[in-house]
Amino acid sequence: MKTHQIAAGRRTLIRGFTAVGLAALTGCAAGERASSPPSASPSAAPAAGPPAARALNPSAYRLRPMAGYEPQRAATAKLTVRHKPILSMDFERGERAMVLTFDDGPDPRYTPDILRTLRKHDVRAMFFVCGEMAVDNKDLLREMADDGHVIGNHTWTHPLLTRMTRSGMRPEIERTCEVIEDTVGEPPAWFRAPYGAWNRAAFRLGADLGMEPLAWTVDTLDWNTPGTGTIVTRVLRGAAPGVVVLNHDAGGNRSQSVSALREYLPQLIDDGYRITVPRRRGI
Repeated sequence: MKTHQIAAGRRTLIRGFTAVGLAALTGCAAGERASSPPSASPSAAPAAGPPAARALNPSAYRLRPMAGYEPQRAATAKLTVRHKPILSMDFERGERAMVLTFDDGPDPRYTPDILRTLRKHDVRAMFFVCGEMAVDNKDLLREMADDGHVIGNHTWTHPLLTRMTRSGMRPEIERTCEVIEDTVGEPPAWFRAPYGAWNRAAFRLGADLGMEPLAWTVDTLDWNTPGTGTIVTRVLRGAAPGVVVLNHDAGGNRSQSVSALREYLPQLIDDGYRITVPRRRGI
């Protein structure tokens, strides 16, 4: 997909699809994220963040034929089907812990820099990867796993799931699970719907594959390249125990996201926050 087409597509999705997708959420309230500190309740309504961008590198987005696809993975223990995504983490009372997440990658232009910064400060993060990016960048998946990061499922091609049939969703989610498991040796335990748009079928398919649905509480809006300083300010202002921060490491020019992480991460640590990942499913 060409750069100008991606930009145009993003604007179209923001104007036309986000409201439709969020309206389809089961039991979830639509609307922009509140400016007050996020609730620690995992059943709170999801933030209505704008869509994540698609990646620019055509060679990294070769789509394998889906017709007749039959997953080869072993059956995964099913979870209870949620009606709302998890928005924040319930860490121990009084613990100043936060979670950083990165969507749409891995992208060899930006993900390695993010991994280096996380490694420098000895912290762990979550990466919600798209299968069509992961399949051509398996070395980065292995690097994530070796560093102790959590790899989540962000579908294969980043579609708006609420506009798809259940049968159309299934290969998008299953194929990404398979690539992750084949590469790092274990299936993903977490799933994030593209554009933050969930519906009943998405929740059920994720649970059937053993994944908990994770949204976010602080949206950096870094996909819109608002400037490094703006991204830093949004993270620091939204910082609170249990917060889940949404960033992107692919889908466009993510140099601002890379630079912002270098600035806000040491500040969060200096402020006494422990940057970590879930210790178990559904924490």
